[in-house]
Amino acid sequence: MIGVYITIGVVVILIFAIIKLYNTLVTSRVRCDESWSQIDVQLKRRYDLIPNLVETVKGYAAHEKDTLEGVIKARNAAVTANGVQEQGMAEGMLSGALSKLFALSESYPTLKANENFAQLQEELTSTENRIAFSRQHYNDAVATFNILILKFPNNIVANMFNFAKRDMFEVEVPEQREAVAVKF
Repeated sequence: MIGVYITIGVVVILIFAIIKLYNTLVTSRVRCDESWSQIDVQLKRRYDLIPNLVETVKGYAAHEKDTLEGVIKARNAAVTANGVQEQGMAEGMLSGALSKLFALSESYPTLKANENFAQLQEELTSTENRIAFSRQHYNDAVATFNILILKFPNNIVANMFNFAKRDMFEVEVPEQREAVAVKF
């Protein structure tokens, strides 16, 4: 009879351990989803600012059509991107296109002095900082989640309930890894 009680006790402890591990994994997965949605919010803000910035530049640099079209094309690709890897690639292309757009302001002093342009550039810079913070937060949440599902005995529970590794939000465009050249 004591053996039955011990067996029941072990089974109950095992069930509670599985429940605790499962809940920990669910919490971590939800944190990943929440941090991805924060990136999404900031990217939406960025996408809304870009057409205004392009329109402002159009009046001053009409003959820079290729640069302006490149920004819009990169923005549209980023808006329609799906998944972390595709989003990372699209964001890299968009950042490169925006760098070219901001470089135009150096060639057009009146554009650089334009209050609308300056305000939009400041808002976009602020948004870029928020995106960088959100990416870092997302990658931290993903790292925590991935570690949890790889650790023993969590990996047993993770495999039982189909918890899969998440991708980090990484820079996919090699040029973004290089230092920015500042010329005066």
